[in-house]
Amino acid sequence: MPFQPLPDAIRALVHDGDTVAMEGFTHLIPFAAAHELIRQQRRELTLVRMTPDLIFDQLIGMGVAKALTFSWGGNPGVGSLHRLRDAVEHQWPRPITLDEHSHAALASAWDAGAANLPFAVLRGYVGVDLPKVNPAIRSVTCPYTGEQLATVPALRPDVTVIHAQRADRAGNVLLEGIIGVQKQAVLAAKRALVTVEEVVDDFGPRSLNATILPAWTLSAVCVVPGGAFPSYAQGYYRRDNAFYLAWDEIARDRDTFLRWMTANVLDKTAEDFARHRRVA
Repeated sequence: MPFQPLPDAIRALVHDGDTVAMEGFTHLIPFAAAHELIRQQRRELTLVRMTPDLIFDQLIGMGVAKALTFSWGGNPGVGSLHRLRDAVEHQWPRPITLDEHSHAALASAWDAGAANLPFAVLRGYVGVDLPKVNPAIRSVTCPYTGEQLATVPALRPDVTVIHAQRADRAGNVLLEGIIGVQKQAVLAAKRALVTVEEVVDDFGPRSLNATILPAWTLSAVCVVPGGAFPSYAQGYYRRDNAFYLAWDEIARDRDTFLRWMTANVLDKTAEDFARHRRVA
């Protein structure tokens, strides 16, 4: 499992038409990797994320995605994702199809994918409308009790991309702080790419919820300081709340959005993220 520059890893691991998961909850959101996907002009991707926020608004607005599997979408604490809405409502810059689930269902789907099972079973979707519009939501009868239970297909992406705090010299990766489904998303994927803040000789003292991904689960580790900015990385930099507020206006207008993306993504490199680090 090699350490690689981010552009090389994206070029080798992510192909047009792939299903690509980019997970991270509240912090450790892999913005730098998403921007590299945009710079390399990947197309026809099916994007997967439990909580699509600004990172997917940018990818969708730049024409990267043909489909989205998700369980909630928005600009946290601010409002809508305007580029996502424009794609759904007006097919700009291209049409996009939606595969919407509840949080519980997608978390279960990640567990099933990580366990190499074909589908997940859960008590859910009772008295709600999602099964009427999403044919992937089905049911089975429990062979032991006769109870009707909801099912959803396991998530098995071609590639999972996450951000983490540290890797050691052997390529093992440490995540701390609020942990989402990054572990399951890595284990469920055919290939996995992790960007990290730094490489260390030893992880040192760990918080009680620390998660270590062994090197054998990963396809590439890329050292990208600030790679989660403008989200935060616990112990490294704070969330840029002002940017999340500013994004609401940036993304409302197509031309304003394209100008911002050209100046701040297309004309930048992954290394530029290092200049935006914040002191925790």
